Amino acid sequence: MSTSTTAPARTRIKMCGLTRPQDVQAAVAAGVDAIGFVLYAASARAVSPEQAAELAAALPPFVTPVLLFVNPAPDLLARACALMPQALLQFHGDESPAQCRQWTPAGQRFMRAARIPLGAAGADFDLVKYAHDYSDAQAILLDAHVEGFGGGGKAFHWSLLPPSVNAHLVLSGGLTAANVGDGIAQLRPRCKTLAVDVSSGIEADASGGGTLKGIKDPEKIHQFVAAVRAADQRLAGIV
Repeated sequence: MSTSTTAPARTRIKMCGLTRPQDVQAAVAAGVDAIGFVLYAASARAVSPEQAAELAAALPPFVTPVLLFVNPAPDLLARACALMPQALLQFHGDESPAQCRQWTPAGQRFMRAARIPLGAAGADFDLVKYAHDYSDAQAILLDAHVEGFGGGGKAFHWSLLPPSVNAHLVLSGGLTAANVGDGIAQLRPRCKTLAVDVSSGIEADASGGGTLKGIKDPEKIHQFVAAVRAADQRLAGIV
């Protein structure tokens, strides 16, 4: 008699806004799938293309570098892509579908951020249409619509999203080890596959409150990964 078992779905994890080698090392040691570098000068987590390339050079095989752009100047995007042709691009500003296609070199993949309004207004965001408009994207990243294009530690109302979206989704916006499991449980049934993306939720605490933007806490990194893996097991009925 043969016994078949179904492995739990594995939620892939991206950690974003890393600026230091030790934080990249901690994320890799915890088992993340992707590391995000912010190439947006107005962000407190910004790095230059050269800094991002240096940090990405330490990544082992099968960990993907992601370059986050917000309405980038063509020369910045070209310089970054030349330094890291293997990177996945993330467009987080007002880039149109045509711009995303135009700015993506042959063979280089991208994902598009959807900025979901906070509160009840989130129900008015047409994610199905948005995913259709950006059907060339490898994934649609869901972030809260806050001032400063992400990284604000705010979560939108996940329950207001459509029940079915024909796209790979990446959940972002205000995620922490405490709430990521609930987000996975709510959104995984609504899309092709689900990944998660965290930035402020793994940052070191500032002495006066809040977090130190761009400075990650290795303990929070490991707690976040553990919470994601526990959610995968719960959904599979293993625990």
